[in-house]
Amino acid sequence: MIAFLTGRLAFKAPTHLTLDVQGVGYEVFIPLSTYYALPNLDDVTALNIHTHLREDAIQLFGFLSQSEKDAFLLLTTVSGIGPKLGLSVLSSLSVSDLISAIHSGDVDKLSTVPGIGKKSAGRIALELKDKVGKIQPGLAPVSPSEKSGLDGPLDDACSALVNLGYRPQDAKAALKRVAESTAKPLALKELIREGLKELARG
Repeated sequence: MIAFLTGRLAFKAPTHLTLDVQGVGYEVFIPLSTYYALPNLDDVTALNIHTHLREDAIQLFGFLSQSEKDAFLLLTTVSGIGPKLGLSVLSSLSVSDLISAIHSGDVDKLSTVPGIGKKSAGRIALELKDKVGKIQPGLAPVSPSEKSGLDGPLDDACSALVNLGYRPQDAKAALKRVAESTAKPLALKELIREGLKELARG
C-alpha cells in the first residue's frame, strides 16, 4: 500500500493532481483544502496517501496534512460514505469545523456538503462522535493566548498551517527555519508553501 509520496507537481486541478515520482506519474484525488495549499507546478510536493483498492481499479487519495487523511479514513467507515463523498466533505468543511459539527451533532451543517443528505449527516454525527478524538489534536482555531509569537505574514502563515492540522509548535518551528534560511521576505503564499516543505521533512 502507498502511504506517502514525494515528487514533482506535474499537474493540478481542484479534484486531482499528477505527481511525478522519479519519472512515474501518479494520479491522486484531492480535496479542495489540499488544492488551495499546493505549491506551483514543478515544485516538490509531499502528500499523505490513502490507497483505495476496487475490483476494477486502484485509486490514490492525497492530503497535505495527516489530520485530513485521518478525517477522510474515519468518514469512509460510515455506511454509505465512499471515498468521493469523503473528499466532498473535506472540500466543504475544514477538519476543525468537521470535528466541531460531529461533536455538537450539527446535522444541518453536515448536510450542507454536496451529496450528503440529512440521513447521511445523521449517520456521520452518530457513528463518529466517539471516534473523532483519534484525529490529531490541536485542530481548533488558535486563541489569542496561543498566538505563535511570529510577526505579520509569518503569524498568518502559522495560523494557516494550524488550520491544515499541524500542531502550533511544529508550524512555528518550521516557519522560523524558513525565515532563517531566506535572505528576503516571502509573501504569505510562499511562506505557507515553504512551511509545508519543512513540515514534510520532519
